[in-house]
Amino acid sequence: MTTTVDDALEHGGEFHFFQKQMFFLLSLLSVAFTPIYVGIVFLGFTPDHHCRSPGVAELSLRCGWSPAEELNYTVPGPGPGGEASARQCRRYEVDWNQSTLSCVDPLASLDTNRSRLPLGPCRDGWLYETPGSSIVTEFNLVCANSWMLDLFQSSVNVGFFIGSMSIGYIADRFGRKLCLLTTILINAASGVLMAISPTYTWMLIFRLIQGLVSKASWLIGFILITEFVGRSYRRTVGIFYQAAFTVGLLMLAGVAYALPHWRWLQFTVTLPNFCFLLYYWCIPESPRWLISQNKNAEAMRIFKHIAKKNGKSLPASLQRLRLEEETGKKLNPSFLDLVRTPQIRKHTLILMYNWFTSSVLYQGLIMHMGLAGDNIYLEFFYSALVEFPAAFMVILTIDRIGRRYPWAASNIVAGAACLASGFIPGDLQWLRIIVSCLGRMGITMAYEIVCLVNAELYPTFIRNLGVHVCSSMCDIGGIITPFLVYRLTNIWLELPLMVFAVVGLVAGGLVLLLPETKGKALPETIEEAENMQRPRKNNEKMIYLQVQKLDIPLN
Repeated sequence: MTTTVDDALEHGGEFHFFQKQMFFLLSLLSVAFTPIYVGIVFLGFTPDHHCRSPGVAELSLRCGWSPAEELNYTVPGPGPGGEASARQCRRYEVDWNQSTLSCVDPLASLDTNRSRLPLGPCRDGWLYETPGSSIVTEFNLVCANSWMLDLFQSSVNVGFFIGSMSIGYIADRFGRKLCLLTTILINAASGVLMAISPTYTWMLIFRLIQGLVSKASWLIGFILITEFVGRSYRRTVGIFYQAAFTVGLLMLAGVAYALPHWRWLQFTVTLPNFCFLLYYWCIPESPRWLISQNKNAEAMRIFKHIAKKNGKSLPASLQRLRLEEETGKKLNPSFLDLVRTPQIRKHTLILMYNWFTSSVLYQGLIMHMGLAGDNIYLEFFYSALVEFPAAFMVILTIDRIGRRYPWAASNIVAGAACLASGFIPGDLQWLRIIVSCLGRMGITMAYEIVCLVNAELYPTFIRNLGVHVCSSMCDIGGIITPFLVYRLTNIWLELPLMVFAVVGLVAGGLVLLLPETKGKALPETIEEAENMQRPRKNNEKMIYLQVQKLDIPLN
């Protein structure tokens, strides 16, 4: 008897002991992905700094200055308009070793007006006001070299982009499990090598390698867990898999606080990845992928294992699990399959735009909001907490209303919040914070829903490829967002919010063109994916007519 995968899961257990075990193990991948995605906040932390001037330390010790007095006497003040660059990137061209300098306003003997004293670049490095270290303080990525920090973060997103495009194809061609284990090993090795890198160049190379494989392993984990559970549980595990990323945000803040030195922090967040290699014995291959490759015997063996783990048994009639399309022919994924047919092409373009929108607004709002306070650890912790109500709202809405309308509404709310924030007066800071939080919650919801729906709109043999290709657009967004925010704020402080508003509102409108996937089986073939938006009335009428014909007396 030939049956569908969802039917087999109904008999073997849709979300019992086996699925819960897989969910816990795979969610750890989501937690471990956090330091790579947002670790730049702590690894690349830029503390207050000023030029190192030879002789200043000795003069300060001789005069008994406090740190504040030393800065006041020897470091230039802010530039025109309060610019900090003059204070951080320039120094007085003064010989601080000369004995004629007094301990009370030593520069007064050279010129009564400090602004007339010549300034020069920081030829002897910088002094940083921090008890710990970061890649900024170790490699002096400030002033003229500050672009190197941007390059460091951009390299990760470039790696995300390339890895999503290439490894997604490999995962659909050679299997989820092999690709997952390979990316875990490369990610762990490159993370350790980055922590011991002697130069900026080597650190940049290993960070790029991490980007190539880390997001791919996170997405493969998402694909695996959605393919292991029944369709009634897919939305829940998908949301909680992403909520595990938020748990990683909270844990990262605590670990970074305990380990303020970047090399030890990098070691600590990387080493757990080696434990994931034990998944070779814990996690089986996706039975859906095996069926798409016509490996039915192996798929049946895994289904029997799932049923045994769940304390259930498969009926003897369930002996064959096949795709309806191209029976007996192995299906090989192709990039053209994502745009070959009209409906799948429309899905691909809309999903790509929404991934881009989610990334730009999510990262852009964090950059633009500028949470109050000087404690980077608390600010990071509080911003992460905002994501839990968003996940709760997603769970409440998509099961009762569906995916499409909450997804569209969340994009529209995020866009409207950006638009409103741009016109709130500066003296109403409390209102600005509330509106900004609404925008953050809205785009977090959109981010979570797009990841869920993306996997539901593609047939099995190109599902992994489709998720990777579409999600690669969020990496493009991650590359350009810093430039978008910082360049546009030079023109008008609120201009980035206006751009975010337009992008978010357009995304909300496009979502309404997609089919609703609530309660529907994952499409197994291209034909099923093409027909997702068509009503089933014709099929229901056909079945009804067939029943009527059977009821007609033969005489």
